[in-house]
Amino acid sequence: MTNRLKAYGIVPRKSLGQNFLIEEATARRIVDAAEIRSNDLVFEIGPGGGALTKHLTKRAGRVVAIELDQALIPALRDELGGAQNVSIVHGDALEVDFSRLAREAEQVFGKPFDAVRFVANLPYYITSAAIRRILECRLPVAAAVLTVQTEVAERVTAQPPHMSLLAVSVQFYGRPEIMFKIPPSQFYPQPEVESAVLRIKPHAQPLSSDAQGFFRVVKAGFSQPRKQLRNTLAAGLGMDKARVESALRSSGIDPSRRAETLSLEEWERLTLTLCQKQNRSPS
Repeated sequence: MTNRLKAYGIVPRKSLGQNFLIEEATARRIVDAAEIRSNDLVFEIGPGGGALTKHLTKRAGRVVAIELDQALIPALRDELGGAQNVSIVHGDALEVDFSRLAREAEQVFGKPFDAVRFVANLPYYITSAAIRRILECRLPVAAAVLTVQTEVAERVTAQPPHMSLLAVSVQFYGRPEIMFKIPPSQFYPQPEVESAVLRIKPHAQPLSSDAQGFFRVVKAGFSQPRKQLRNTLAAGLGMDKARVESALRSSGIDPSRRAETLSLEEWERLTLTLCQKQNRSPS
């Protein structure tokens, strides 16, 4: 892979966070983790030189590869060797319309897909934004398999008392797990940090019917993570502290606790209690 990229005159662009996977066995493990079936649609974000794409086309009904760097597309097409079930889209994964691309892919495929899956070697600088876009895209996503910094993967999969806004945000939508780790030596150029393959499987049903209210409460709680919840929620929601304390106690939560110690179930109970006290979503 390294020699092919150099043959095309491709110099990895640090500004785009380009670190290309060059280990064939690892590429196959990543694709295996996605559990792709023949009637699935797979979105690949940042295909680069096609290390994953060529394996995805052998498993999926249709692959939509979204690449921001126009200079990489000729090498990507060459690597795919004329595969007929792939569309290469020159665009930004943070801006493209996944639903429209899915509809277009279905028209070409000729029948509905069984599921949608995402596979990506994410540039580190867009990791959080990309995960949010994937989980909120309103498509029937069965799984997202993402290569990210190990530190980010560990934050996403954290449990109380080590939760963060990122962990709550991801776990609200699905169950994340670290599949395996990848040393820097398996990328070109080598990153300065270890990577991990993170798989997220969305929940069959939403954890809350009021996502907007849920995240208002959670964001308020994490707005000053070192402070007690009675203070952060009162300030973040613009509510009287005594009222907040009452809601916390009614939810079975000690007002002196900090946001990082709460489970998703406790956040949901608290959201419901606060909504009942205000007779509307917290604002």
